Amino acid sequence: MFGKKAITQEIGSLIGTGTTVTGDLSFSGGLRVDGVVRGAVRCSEGEKSGILVISEHGTIEGEVRASHIVVAGRIQGPVHAAELIELQPKARVQGDVQYRALEMHHGAVVEGLMVHIPAEGRVAPLKLAATSTRPDIILSK
Repeated sequence: MFGKKAITQEIGSLIGTGTTVTGDLSFSGGLRVDGVVRGAVRCSEGEKSGILVISEHGTIEGEVRASHIVVAGRIQGPVHAAELIELQPKARVQGDVQYRALEMHHGAVVEGLMVHIPAEGRVAPLKLAATSTRPDIILSK
């Protein structure tokens, strides 16, 4: 379909609707979450590959780390996408997001910092919005 990217990596594992997993979870290849995970979800391949898909019915309450992350559901916790994060229209993320590439659809919501990871892999330092390096500007306190 026009405008849609096919997920080329195989999704070998599924947490189904109505299933709740409590505790940290490590996966390889691909994982689809239609249920609830209460704990960290990490790709066991060191984020070099692996895709995580959180469907509209899926929820993760904990840290999320993978190379490619597709969010249509809800994440409460920090997110680290080593390559790409796709935020679908019904995506809800409460936590900071680190990403190399970002695709965010109208309607997606992120409550947290969005931090781009440069190609060399170092996160750029954040600056406070109220900080000025110009001596002629005096900021009120």
